[in-house]
Amino acid sequence: MTDQTFNSKATRQDWMGLLARAPESALMPLWDKYEVRPNFEWLRSPEVGGVMVRGRTGGTGARFNLGEMTVTRCSLVLKDGTVGHGYVQGRSKSKAQAAALIDALMQTSAAGAVHDQVIAPLKGQMQSARTDRASKAAATKVAFFTMARGEET
Repeated sequence: MTDQTFNSKATRQDWMGLLARAPESALMPLWDKYEVRPNFEWLRSPEVGGVMVRGRTGGTGARFNLGEMTVTRCSLVLKDGTVGHGYVQGRSKSKAQAAALIDALMQTSAAGAVHDQVIAPLKGQMQSARTDRASKAAATKVAFFTMARGEET
């Protein structure tokens, strides 16, 4: 099957990024509720490795190596030929497998159901966590101001 994206709700880049960043504690309960488990074959079974994380000075300057991060990756193919990839932060092989299966299913006719039962709730949880973190940070914000001194005559 060719790469079809579920354009009406999410792009492949969106869902793969979401799956890569999501905590295992948020993703796995949603995936466990999804009832369809398609048959597949491994192209690359889950393996743990490291990647170099790069940054830029000031966000736009010269690139530099920030440090290493542990990732787990895998690739699989469904019986219909659809290929799914999973790259996730950390050492969870089960999370990488779930991400690869979700990626593959999002390229099939099951995309709507997977989106509604896994992707959309996960995106909502991640947005809620981001909002909570931002509100906690905003509560500690200190507003400095400058008082103009009057000139003495």
